[in-house]
Amino acid sequence: MNDVAHRVSGPFQIRPEDVPALNVVFSSAFSERYRRDGMVGVRVPPLNPRIWNFALEGADSGAMLWRDGLGKLAAFNLAHFSGREGWMGPLAVREDLQGRGLGRTVVRAGIDHLRAAGCTVIGLETMPRTMDNIGFYGSLGFVPARLTLTLTVDATSPADAPPPVLSMLETGKREAAIAECAGLTERVRPGSDYSRDIRLTLRHGIGDCVMLRDAAGALEGFALFHDVPLVEGRSREEVRLLKCVLAEEAMMARMAIALSVQARRSGALRCALRLQGEYQTAFRALIAAGARVRWSDLRMTLSGMEERPLARGLVLSNWEI
Repeated sequence: MNDVAHRVSGPFQIRPEDVPALNVVFSSAFSERYRRDGMVGVRVPPLNPRIWNFALEGADSGAMLWRDGLGKLAAFNLAHFSGREGWMGPLAVREDLQGRGLGRTVVRAGIDHLRAAGCTVIGLETMPRTMDNIGFYGSLGFVPARLTLTLTVDATSPADAPPPVLSMLETGKREAAIAECAGLTERVRPGSDYSRDIRLTLRHGIGDCVMLRDAAGALEGFALFHDVPLVEGRSREEVRLLKCVLAEEAMMARMAIALSVQARRSGALRCALRLQGEYQTAFRALIAAGARVRWSDLRMTLSGMEERPLARGLVLSNWEI
C-alpha cells in the first residue's frame, strides 16, 4: 500500500460517474472522524446523488479528486466560489492514506483554485471539538473565526398565504428577480453573488428561493433553500437554508415565519438554518420563534482573506452542501 500511496496522482475533475466512489470515501472518512472524537455510534450516511450533482456543477473545475496507483479514489475536495466568496467542502482523504501529507496537497489545491478565481474570502467549516482538524487547518494558514449554529424551526400551517417563491414566476420575471437578489447581496455584502447557486438549485429541482418584499414591492430579503433529502434514501424531513440575505437583521423574525410555512408547503417537518454567531439580533428572534439549537461548527478563514463585518443587514452563506 505504501507504493500505491506514493503514486497518488491528481487533481482530476470530478464527474457525475464518480459519485458512488465519493460517497464511499465520504461516509467512511467522516464516520471515522466522529469515532476519533468519541462519538463511536455515529455513522455518516451517503449523500443524495442529486445533492452531489448540484455541488459538482456548482464547483465546476473546483471539484477535484486524486487517485491511487490502482485508479481508485484516494481523496477529494470541492472548492466553491460565489462572486469573490470562496470556500471548501466537503473534502476528505481515504482512511488508509491519511497521515501521508495528502491532506495538505488537497487543501492547498483548493486554496490555489480559489485564489486564481479572484476570491477575497477563503474559508471552510469544521467541528469545534475536533482539535487535530483545527490544528491541521491552522498549519495551512487558516484562523478561527466564529461559531456557526444550526437551528431548526418547526413547520407551521400558514395563517395567511404561503410566501412567494422564485419558481412561481415566469421565466423573464424570474431572471429579473434573480438580478434583484444579486443587487441586494451586493449592497449588503459587496463581492458575494449567489445567482449561480439560485439557478442551479432551480435547474436541478432540489429547492427554491423565498422572496420578502415591502409594501411597495421592493425586495427586502431572500432565502435560498433545498428541500430534497440530504441523505440518500431518506424521507423529506427538513428544508435546509443555503443562503439568506436581509436588508436589515431585524427582518429575521419575518423570514423565520416564511421559512416555517415553506417547510410545511415542502412537506417537511422543519427548516434548518445555519447562523453565524455575530448575528445576535437574528439569534434572539429565532429563539423567540421557538427555534432549537441542534449543532455547532467552527468557521475558519485563510489569514488575510477573512469575511468583513457588515455595516448593516444580514448574510447567511452555508459553507457546506
